[in-house]
Formats: sequence, C-alpha cells, structure tokens
Amino acid sequence: MSDFHPVERIEGPADAGVLILCDHASNALPPEYGSLGLQPEAFARHIAYDIGAAGVTRRLAQLLNAPAVLSCFSRLLIDPNRGADDPTLVMRISDGALIPGNARIDAAEVEMRRLKYWKPYRDAASAEIERMSASGCIPSIVAIHSFTPAWKGVARPWHVAFLWDCDPRLAKPLIAGLQGAGDLIVGDNEPYDGALAGDTMYDLGTARGLPHVLVELRQDLIAEAKGQDAWAQRLAREIRPILSDPAVHRVEMHPTRT
Repeated sequence: MSDFHPVERIEGPADAGVLILCDHASNALPPEYGSLGLQPEAFARHIAYDIGAAGVTRRLAQLLNAPAVLSCFSRLLIDPNRGADDPTLVMRISDGALIPGNARIDAAEVEMRRLKYWKPYRDAASAEIERMSASGCIPSIVAIHSFTPAWKGVARPWHVAFLWDCDPRLAKPLIAGLQGAGDLIVGDNEPYDGALAGDTMYDLGTARGLPHVLVELRQDLIAEAKGQDAWAQRLAREIRPILSDPAVHRVEMHPTRT
C-alpha cells in the first residue's frame, strides 16, 4: 500500500477568525487504485476535481493569514462533500462517464475508502475548528468550489455564487458586496442549492451553529494562476470587513431547510 496523504493542512493562527476549506482540491488517486479504469483526460475534467479551487484556497488563506484544509484525493475515489450515508458518496457514473473502478464497488470497499480518505479530511477540518474555537474566537468557515461554465449545453451565467442553507451571516453580505460592484453576475444558491444534509458545510457549520458559506467560482475564471490570484484578492476584500463584525463570531443555531 502507498504512503498516500489524504489531507493538506495550511497553518494559520488559531484566532484568525476564518477557516478555508477545499473539498475537491485534487484529481489524484492513491497508486493502488490506478486510474479507476478511466482515460487520462477524465482527470482534467470537473468529474475528478474542482478546477482552480485549490489555487484560490491557498492564496486566500495567505491573504487572510488563516488556516486551510484541502483534500488530496479525487472525488472519483470518494466525495469529501457528501454525507457518510449519501448514495453518491462513491459515484459509479459522473456526468455521463462510467467509472469502471467504481461500477461494482461493494459496501466494504466504500467503508474502507470512507475510513482511509473521507474521514481523515473531515476529522482534520473538525480538529482545526476545535483548535480555533479554543482560542476564544469562533471561526467562520469558507469552502471554495468551482463549477463548469455550461451544463448539458446550457450556459451558466454566474461569475460567482454563494451556497447556504439557513445561516445568512456570510452569504448575504458577500452577495450584496459583489453585486454592488456592478461588473458581476452573482448567484444566490446557484447553480446548486446549499441545503444538503451531511455535506461538509452542514456537518461543520450548520450542525455546530458556526457562520459558514460555500463559494462557487466559474472554472474558466480561475483555471490559471492569474485568475486564481485575482479572485482570492477579491474575496479577501469582501470577507475582511465581515469578519470584523463581532456578531459573526457567535454560535447561532438556525432551523434548516433540509
């Protein structure tokens, strides 16, 4: 078996006030899984990872002087942003692509992947939240994702979108701030809905009463380092004043939409 590390941690002060997460940072697989029977080009697609998200995450953590936790394995192996009992935790078909290495997967293999890859990622994020909370400064959680410019032939017009369930403390001011700039189409729970029981934001944010938001950036805008830096800079400018509000740094339980 390989010495494969499922989690990347970026150090940051416990009282930073924000933790940055990247659920789909990598398209890598542990060597023992080969390519899951897929052609190399599959790993350049969104089915394998969120293109550009890792670069934005690392730069945003640097700009905010904040810790970050990133996955180091492809969502084709197991999806860190799905609940432990979600039927899409290990995908057999993704965006029309059959994944041969997952097609006949049994419950024992799913559980092994969950324990070796999914759980260490969730545990690392949870441990960071506990460390930060112990400092006396309740952390906000910002998860960075990306989405394809089109889906099934239909263009997606949003430059950026914010997904949330029941806690508006981060999402609403971020949406208002970026809409106010006048040069962006900003989505509110687009192109996906933020109410998903068991996902990373639910388990780490909603269930704990912590302020949180999932950021979706259009992939063509962050595919290269220049775009990643530009968007990290833009998000940092919007996030800093929100974090300066003491009302954000509280535990607040809200009824969910799920």
